[in-house]
Amino acid sequence: MNESKNKVLLVGFLGADPEVKETATGRRVARFSVATNENYQNSQGEKVTETQWHHLVAWGRLADKAEQELRKGNEVSVEGKLVYRSYVDKEGVKKFATEINVLELVVLNSRTKTEA
Repeated sequence: MNESKNKVLLVGFLGADPEVKETATGRRVARFSVATNENYQNSQGEKVTETQWHHLVAWGRLADKAEQELRKGNEVSVEGKLVYRSYVDKEGVKKFATEINVLELVVLNSRTKTEA
């Protein structure tokens, strides 16, 4: 059994192609967003779809896989861990980010350009 107490499992759709960069140390990183939808009926009986966007980060071989296999509209299954971090932007303002560091990535369907 996995000992991690910090685990996130998502199944959703990519909002855009991954953005892949190389750090100053030569490590590859891919950043992408996945949307998940929850459907429910409100008090007026109307069907409502609520979309949540999740920011994901993949490193190393998973960054390579993301670059090669992921495209906007793909349905993916992701396992990872929740990470909170802070950084200082170009204007010197401290910002906070919540991300999911990807540990496992599976493409469930691939849309072709004509389907997207």
